[in-house]
Amino acid sequence: MDSSSNLKHHFLVAMPSLNDPWFGHSVCYICDHNENGSMGLVINKPMGIHLGDIFSELDIEADNQADCPILQGGPVSPEQGFVLYQGAYDEVQNLAITDGVRLSTSKDILANIAHGEGPEQIRVCLGYAGWEAGQLEEEIAGNSWLTVPADEDLLFNTPIDQIAQQAAKKLGIDLNSISPETGHA
Repeated sequence: MDSSSNLKHHFLVAMPSLNDPWFGHSVCYICDHNENGSMGLVINKPMGIHLGDIFSELDIEADNQADCPILQGGPVSPEQGFVLYQGAYDEVQNLAITDGVRLSTSKDILANIAHGEGPEQIRVCLGYAGWEAGQLEEEIAGNSWLTVPADEDLLFNTPIDQIAQQAAKKLGIDLNSISPETGHA
């Protein structure tokens, strides 16, 4: 795989024709993409629970971020928590996706966030999305996804219900004007 086709630090915006219960109307942030496959987090599907609920479940006293919505990150390992965050905070084990975006599955980061000692700009997901080698490329070729270079402002500062439209807007596309019917000329 050459670097021009690497989708790490990109958004996948579901096309209106994607009628999958997990991925319909979703935006997935790609955390890793290589010759073995891809891993990402759906960042625009709130589960109806908040970080405070997770703190309670884990017996963590919270001073901070308790109202942060928990997102359905994807269908793989839905019991596993993922904290996507902005900055160089490295007090816990993490994966540097870019210089400014990191990912952690450490429970310690949750305690640090609860006490105001962790990163402030976060997205918390349960589960993740995974694709085998070549699978994501096939889905893109089949018009299931738009690919958009990611940016930290859109990732962390855009209201969840506006992420899909704002990501598509970066390409000059209004998702409301795209037909759910697909075809090839």
